[in-house]
Amino acid sequence: MFELNVRKEFSAAHRLRGYQGKCESLHGHNWGVEVFVSSRKLNKIGIVADFRDIKGCLNEILEGLDHSYLNELPYFKKHNPTSENIAKYIFDKFKPRMVKLKVNLRKVTVWESDNANASYSP
Repeated sequence: MFELNVRKEFSAAHRLRGYQGKCESLHGHNWGVEVFVSSRKLNKIGIVADFRDIKGCLNEILEGLDHSYLNELPYFKKHNPTSENIAKYIFDKFKPRMVKLKVNLRKVTVWESDNANASYSP
């Protein structure tokens, strides 16, 4: 199995509904996002996929989150904007785009700080 990993950052604010503590108040993060894709086979030139294509898909998805107040976005009006739910949101947006590239989306990890992250994989 071959695996690729790309990372990008975005900045956004949120507040955790129902949380007992400081994170219930409005605050922001410079979020890090890692996307892991895999394939059992390499293509004819010996790669899983072009990093540029994977990064392009991630850039498009994160453009909708960057410099936003996550709680105001439709998805996060229904789902608390936790790192876990952000990872699932990105995964769900990313997965259909990988069909065209013929790779498997394995996992999305969201970092809210240098030492705290949450991942989603099916």
